[in-house]
Amino acid sequence: MPLIARKIILLIILFTSVFSISAQDSIYYRVGISGVASTGEVAPFWLYSNRYGIYSSSPFSSVLSAEIGKDFRHSGWFDYGFKINVQQRFDKYGSGTYLQEYYGKIRAWGFLDLVVGAREENLGCQDSILSSGGLLFSNNSRPMPKITAGIEQYTGIPFTRNYIQIKGAIVHGWLNDPRFVDNAFLHHKYAYVKLGGDLPVNIHYGLNHAVQWGGTHPTLGKLANDMQDFIRIFFGKEGQDEANPNDLNNAQGNHIISKSLQLDVKISDFKISAYWQNIYEDGPVKRMYKSMNVHDGLWGISIRNNKLPYVSGVLYEYLNTTDQSGPYHDKDGMVFGGNDSYFSNSIYQSGWTYFSRTIGTPFITPPAKRENGSYYPYNNRVNVHHVGINGDIFGYRYRFFTSVSKSYGTYSSVFGETMKCTSILLEVNKVFPKLCNIEAACSLAADFGKTPVVERNAVVNGGNSFGLCVSIRKQGNLFRFK
Repeated sequence: MPLIARKIILLIILFTSVFSISAQDSIYYRVGISGVASTGEVAPFWLYSNRYGIYSSSPFSSVLSAEIGKDFRHSGWFDYGFKINVQQRFDKYGSGTYLQEYYGKIRAWGFLDLVVGAREENLGCQDSILSSGGLLFSNNSRPMPKITAGIEQYTGIPFTRNYIQIKGAIVHGWLNDPRFVDNAFLHHKYAYVKLGGDLPVNIHYGLNHAVQWGGTHPTLGKLANDMQDFIRIFFGKEGQDEANPNDLNNAQGNHIISKSLQLDVKISDFKISAYWQNIYEDGPVKRMYKSMNVHDGLWGISIRNNKLPYVSGVLYEYLNTTDQSGPYHDKDGMVFGGNDSYFSNSIYQSGWTYFSRTIGTPFITPPAKRENGSYYPYNNRVNVHHVGINGDIFGYRYRFFTSVSKSYGTYSSVFGETMKCTSILLEVNKVFPKLCNIEAACSLAADFGKTPVVERNAVVNGGNSFGLCVSIRKQGNLFRFK
């Protein structure tokens, strides 16, 4: 178990023992088992993508899980929660036990949050049930250990009658997985504003700024990581004299910025949401509609209702990352700022990944590893149409995905033939109250065509596969405080 995980779990135990004495709440447990079986060299795309890194792309795998935790329950001046989730995975690569989630959290005065540890999160404005995944942050990778402080839920500004609401946080994380630059840090901050309150039309605008920094490079040695360096990466400034040559000429660290714009319209029992997320790998950061790569981004529209349970949500998304501000970063001595090569970096060569899974949209593959130990971006130019539907039919909750993708490789290494694939998922789950509240779920998925896959830093042939995932889980109250 990593040292940072042991320290966080100790803090959770001490914290819980102190505050549980007077709390009127309960601690729950949850245990489960799941298994995947499929044809092909790898499992279908939607059986392992956007599942917080729980499943590998192996065509045969199984996972045992056990967790205890407590959620926020109160609306008073103070509340707390925690979770510890342990998993045992078996697949063609071997077996292993690891901590999926381990965190403690507190909320003060109903809006100030502090979270310490690794937790599964939904970051971004995309639909949390049907989306193909946010552009910068999705549910594709395992949660990393972080310290998050801020306002995580929209909170009204005083004297505005909630017509103006804000949320935002600052995050420090540890990239403690095996990677090209060992023990690098993550800096992340975000800020959102929502206008409209109880009006039928709301507008959201948000900004995310993420930086990989510090760590130990295999040839450059220990990279700058003191407090002055933190201030520089916080404001996106160039490195100091002792920084590596790349940081002297650019903002220190690997910076990625994403802006989002969302419009919500409520009509009777329906809520229509339209959203747009973009990405910046290079400066300058301009207005969304004026950026050099304005043709790249994630656009989505979802319709939700609370009166028609059979179809409670419908979504369409379009993802494009093929422009990248043009094919040339510089040409004939002129600097254009193109060939953005999303989620890759010459210093932090493992890219925007955690445990070999892309942190952002799963359609961009992680970098692949060369024999000499260096990494190269394999596929970050994609075009995707995605449709999702979910609902509840007599207690059987379902969701259905269809994603049509085209993968082109990179500007530096274009695929000889465009990889085209249609990925389908049908997922159904149900709770059986008469069987001790056991919840059973079944997922059927298929890939028709070719899809690029990088598993454990190696290129694998994906596509033309059919698979099944079956899971059973049980949860209940472990004990209750009075």
